[in-house]
Amino acid sequence: QARLAESGGGLVQAGGSLRLSCAASGRSFGRGVMAWFRQAPGKEREFVATISWSGSNTYYSDRVKGRFTISRDNAKSTVYLQMSSLKTEDTAVYYCAAASQSSATIYSPIRDYDYWGQGTQVTVSS
Repeated sequence: QARLAESGGGLVQAGGSLRLSCAASGRSFGRGVMAWFRQAPGKEREFVATISWSGSNTYYSDRVKGRFTISRDNAKSTVYLQMSSLKTEDTAVYYCAAASQSSATIYSPIRDYDYWGQGTQVTVSS
C-alpha cells in the first residue's frame, strides 16, 4: 500500500529555517507530481509548492515564493521542502501529497492529489 511519511517539523523562531522531508513507500511516485500543502488551525488546506517528476519544474504559492524551495530525490523516493526566513504565519500542519495520474501537472488543483501523508507540525514563534 502506498504511503507518504513527513518528518522534520518542529518549533523554530521567526527568521529561522527548517527542512521537511517526505518519504514515499509502497509504490513508485517517480513519474508523478509531488506537492506540499499546509493547514493552519481554523483555515482551509492551502497549496505551498509542487514539483514535476523530473524535478526540473516547480511552482510556488506567492506567500512562500523566494523563501521556500521544493526538491526531490527519486532514487530515495523523497521530496523535500527547505523553508527559510520563516514567519509566524507559516505556522501550520504541513502535508506531503502525490498526484498519481499521468495527466497531473504542477498546476493541478488539490482534488487531483490522491495520496497524502499524515502531516507534520511546524510552529514559528515570534
